[in-house]
Amino acid sequence: MRVFLLASILSVLAGCGGLRIDTSHTSQGQDSRVQFVILHYTSSDLPRSLATLTHGEVSSHYLISAKPPTIYRLVDENRRAWHAGESEWRGRTWLNASSIGIELISPGYSETADGQRLWYPYPDEQIDALILLLKDIVRRHGVPPGNIIGHSDIAPLRKVDPGPLFPWKRLADAGLIVWPDAREVIRWQTRFARGGLPDVAWFQQQLEQQGYRVPRHGELDEATRRVIAAFQMKYRPSRFDGEPDAETAGLLAVLNGDAPADVPLAEDPGQGVSM
Repeated sequence: MRVFLLASILSVLAGCGGLRIDTSHTSQGQDSRVQFVILHYTSSDLPRSLATLTHGEVSSHYLISAKPPTIYRLVDENRRAWHAGESEWRGRTWLNASSIGIELISPGYSETADGQRLWYPYPDEQIDALILLLKDIVRRHGVPPGNIIGHSDIAPLRKVDPGPLFPWKRLADAGLIVWPDAREVIRWQTRFARGGLPDVAWFQQQLEQQGYRVPRHGELDEATRRVIAAFQMKYRPSRFDGEPDAETAGLLAVLNGDAPADVPLAEDPGQGVSM
């Protein structure tokens, strides 16, 4: 009886203003609109970032300052923010409609006179605040680990943020993203170094399995190099030159659990490897 009365009251309340909506039935076939969380850096300081993200043509759901860290909510999570642009991950395109965007206050990088990029690290306190926010978002929306990604992952041909100094491993240690086991990576890296690298088509297939949009023509063109570099920037930031090598192959093999069967397996990595 109480359930019937509650449903009737809700129907009447929903009908205020002449529109009657019965809310007594709820479908089981649904989930959160939020399928992805995309991380960015702003390339500017806090005042300029706030101005750009609140009065310009781009926006994000959250902005996190550096020191002291403050989390600003600029767009309600049930609304679309304009932060991803042309993008793709795991076959889903134009991710603004299905993601939460988080901007981190950071200059990103500066360039030297000879064109070298000098990257700026993220303060620990800022990453602490980000992890707390991510845990809350994951709890409420059920975002899987593989869908917390960087702008460079969803648009590798045009974006490099959050950059090679973003501490993805800290997110992994917090249980937010998957991270490859280091011993297994060395084992597969040695296997590829001794037995030879897979062909470019294998790298392309493995990167696509991770979620990247990548050509599948078997050629090491500029687009494929950019995607490889984006992957390396996350999992092997010490060198992200876009070259397919044994360590990159090892990382992919461990993350995807897939590697060519005709490459001889290395000995236990505890014996030491010289690469």
